[in-house]
Amino acid sequence: MTGISVRGFAVASATAVTSVGAAVGVASGDQQAPAEDIEVVAADATLLAEIPAGTNAQLHTASLTQQAESQSTAAEAEVRRAAQEAARVAAAESAQERRAAAERAAQEEAEREAAAQRAAEEAQAASAAAADIPVQASYTKAEIQAMARQIVGADQFQCFSNIVDHESGWDHTATNPSSGAYGLMQALPGSKMATAGADWQTNPATQIRWGVNYMESRYGSPCGAWEFWQANNWY
Repeated sequence: MTGISVRGFAVASATAVTSVGAAVGVASGDQQAPAEDIEVVAADATLLAEIPAGTNAQLHTASLTQQAESQSTAAEAEVRRAAQEAARVAAAESAQERRAAAERAAQEEAEREAAAQRAAEEAQAASAAAADIPVQASYTKAEIQAMARQIVGADQFQCFSNIVDHESGWDHTATNPSSGAYGLMQALPGSKMATAGADWQTNPATQIRWGVNYMESRYGSPCGAWEFWQANNWY
């Protein structure tokens, strides 16, 4: 029973009691019923009407509280689920990045090893080619150029040749009277070519090996040295 229906019932009851009182008064000869009796009955009816209404409000409040608690619990569960999912995605991405970095490092290491292997093979081939070059008392320009082709890489020979053309004209005994620079590459002092062999003064192959090593260590390659030479007229 709702508060409105109960209140209606109470008012109806109060009206009935009032009518009865009035009838009794008329029957007894009293034309007016006592006012205080009517007010008491009305007050009692109002009190009767409010009791069930308060009980329903408590039940309704309890229901709302329970709904709010259920919604809060559901919201907290959703927040936890979202946080767990975000953590899972972040962990997966981090693991993928680590795998990619490891693969890149492995590939770079493999490339370095392959490059080192190629360099070792080229050096061995150059050493073998130089060993096959016989030592002579004198050499023609063509013979020295043939030596250079055996020692210098095919893709670098033209750059190497351009420098030697300008520095000595392929004369392995060429000496600069002013500075004392010596040999095919005009090393200064010439004695620094001893790092490639004790016969640096008389053996063009020794000078060529030294020249290639110098160009690679200082400019990266004979073509790097030639590029610098073109810009500065020295190397």
